[in-house]
Amino acid sequence: MDAATRNTLGLTIARTFDAPRELVWEAWTKPEHALQWWGPSHHPATKIEWDARPGGRWRNCLQSVETGEALWHGGVFREVVRPERLVFTFAWEEPGERGVETVVTVTFDESKGKTQMTMHQVPFQSITERDGHDEGWNSTFDRLATYLTQESGRLQFFNGRKESH
Repeated sequence: MDAATRNTLGLTIARTFDAPRELVWEAWTKPEHALQWWGPSHHPATKIEWDARPGGRWRNCLQSVETGEALWHGGVFREVVRPERLVFTFAWEEPGERGVETVVTVTFDESKGKTQMTMHQVPFQSITERDGHDEGWNSTFDRLATYLTQESGRLQFFNGRKESH
């Protein structure tokens, strides 16, 4: 694969969640929420360090449910536009070095109480790497959908104000 192809090899995933945008935003930007859904089902997050502000760092540990192996990854938030857009770097922490960095952009659009989330990640070094992230993100977003359904049942958001049922 040539350098030009690598620089454009990206991944885009769009999901519609049956939850208001403010709740989806909170799930993405608050570590106590992210810990409940981050990571694919076979490698859920066990530790989240999350400073969702421009220049803020994030670092998470995913742990294999089969072997207990810990996989660390992290990056830096580049843009945080509440409740519309997150842009952050993403890299796996390889033993003794940091892996190749990608940039993740997540947008949130609300319509009729539902949230359209679009995630784009670029560039990948190979199709295999991209496909691995595709599988991992889709499993992660399945977990996010489940979490949002649970949270929507507990909280209602009206004009940014939380009201418990």
